[in-house]
Amino acid sequence: MIQCLKMVKLKTGSLWFLAAFLFLSTVPTVAEVVEEVSLCEEFLLQGTPPQIPDIIVGRDIQNQNRYKPICQTYNDVRRFLTLYDTQNRIPVFSAYVYREDGKGTRYNKWKIEPQLENRGGNNMVNVERNGIYNNQAGDIDYRKNGLGFDRGHLFPSSHAFNQDDKISTFTLTNIVPQIKAFNGKSWGRMEICGGGSTTRQQQSQRQG
Repeated sequence: MIQCLKMVKLKTGSLWFLAAFLFLSTVPTVAEVVEEVSLCEEFLLQGTPPQIPDIIVGRDIQNQNRYKPICQTYNDVRRFLTLYDTQNRIPVFSAYVYREDGKGTRYNKWKIEPQLENRGGNNMVNVERNGIYNNQAGDIDYRKNGLGFDRGHLFPSSHAFNQDDKISTFTLTNIVPQIKAFNGKSWGRMEICGGGSTTRQQQSQRQG
């Protein structure tokens, strides 16, 4: 198995994926919003979170009111980990274990995480078409932004091992804004190459 941590500015090398970006239907999905990234450490390289100044130092989240770890869980199985910035309403990173692209079809029903809105309950819910959320992005942020942004996966559906893994990636808490041409071309090619036998490390310095 290859463990992958997708955290923006790309570098290559090593056996691990790393990428961090600035800026889910009727089958039950449970996304656990927890207090510490170590509670989902099975998705982290050697069980250790990335060191991000002012965000994570050692194993500690510096501002727990702002940054929320989500153990992204689908059909009672944990699929990956996301650290979410509720102030900027974008994920800081998603971490996952890369096994290879398995069988399955693309899933296009988006969901949000109600726990981030203090609504209670564990199940992710379908995003409201024109819903505006205080602590996370909604569908309207991508449909009517006027800037040509697309929904860019941190944990790409194409890197998911099976159908349930693929479905679990279609939460807006795993999405960052990407220019459509970049998402459909250069980034798409990178995802294909990154999923091959040659593994890469992708890393960026988070800004803002």
